Amino acid sequence: MSLYHHVANKDDVLDGIVDIVFSEIDLPEDGADWKAAMRERAISAREALRRHPWAIGLMESRSSPGPATLRHHDAVLRVLRTAGFTVEMAAHAFSLLDSYIYGFALQETSLPFETSEELVDVAQTILESLPADEYPYLTEMVEHALQPGYAFANEYESGLGLIVDGIARAHEVSASGR
Repeated sequence: MSLYHHVANKDDVLDGIVDIVFSEIDLPEDGADWKAAMRERAISAREALRRHPWAIGLMESRSSPGPATLRHHDAVLRVLRTAGFTVEMAAHAFSLLDSYIYGFALQETSLPFETSEELVDVAQTILESLPADEYPYLTEMVEHALQPGYAFANEYESGLGLIVDGIARAHEVSASGR
């Protein structure tokens, strides 16, 4: 109860801890190449969410964002706007990137395995019960996951690259007026 001598209520506590998580995300630098800045920010955000998986559902849910949250959002938007993105395209890019970051982080915390050994056990169990002739593409994907060196975590940067490249194409089309 002594906590409430320092904060008004539970929402103030949640606002504060969300702001702490946002303070751990590296901010894009002024003048940075927007593609590199968005990749670096997304990687940093995922690292923060891996340290604080409880925060995934809270990050954008607060109606009273703190100073670190506001700095973070403004820095991301600044990089996009100074790169020539319209406000509309900046909103699209920010939304898409955050959806991917939070979605991947949530999926990663929900997987029924943590280590590559556990992945192999889960994948082999699935393969044993999977009629390959009925689900040939799923079988192929599970076998892919069983290859040496495969790690689901590596999918993050591959997907991020596809998204940033897609944003770049959409930005080029928007900038050319097509």
